[in-house]
Amino acid sequence: MKFLRFLSQHGTSYGFKEGETVLEIHENDYLSPEPEVIGEHKLPDVNILPPVEPSKVVCVGLNYRDHAAELGMEIPEEPVIFLKPPTAVTGHLDSIVYPEMSSEVDYEVELAAVISRRARKVKREDADEFIAGYTVLNDVTARDLQRRDGQWTRAKSFDTFCPMGPFIETSVDPHVLDISLELNGEIRQSSNTSNMIFQVPELLEFISHIMTLEPGDVIATGTPPGVGQMMPGDRVRAMIEGVGVLENRVVG
Repeated sequence: MKFLRFLSQHGTSYGFKEGETVLEIHENDYLSPEPEVIGEHKLPDVNILPPVEPSKVVCVGLNYRDHAAELGMEIPEEPVIFLKPPTAVTGHLDSIVYPEMSSEVDYEVELAAVISRRARKVKREDADEFIAGYTVLNDVTARDLQRRDGQWTRAKSFDTFCPMGPFIETSVDPHVLDISLELNGEIRQSSNTSNMIFQVPELLEFISHIMTLEPGDVIATGTPPGVGQMMPGDRVRAMIEGVGVLENRVVG
């Protein structure tokens, strides 16, 4: 099922997508396997929100073999992680704001796992019990600031630097999915999640032994090769097979 949050006349609403229809459900039924339908909307008529409001977004650096090869870097022995703040989160069709202090802002398409319940010291074989589903994420990065600072916090944390959505897909194998990104209609990134160095259960085990993950938190699983710059006026489409298409425009 493809679950989503959206704006209605009653404020923030919850539902799931069937074709071009959004079936509205109670908030308590969000991500449930058998939600009760209480309303119906046409998909083009709703304003889609980010699918969750995470307390944190945990990102993984250098997690695709083909990306490591592209950069001439060795395969890491354990995941390299960093955080994006919840204030960076924005949704499908929202704008990515190009910050004045940067002149080199990059796109990075990523598969993101959404946490379903509190996760602490989870074993990898139990990972499915803690993952609600998957969504598309763009780990926007001010690359010049990343190089200048020598660490990643400022470069990754600007408001709007974490577009995600539009949906949470609950029934998909995360390790066999085509993943790609278009910039102004031209493919710039293209790979498959089978190229991940550390798969989702390993990442959940590693991260949950460091920090407690709360329901709605997100693990962004790394980006494939082809990372590059965006400029104001550009249209970015991040796509993952079976999960969805996340589209945003860059504004000055």
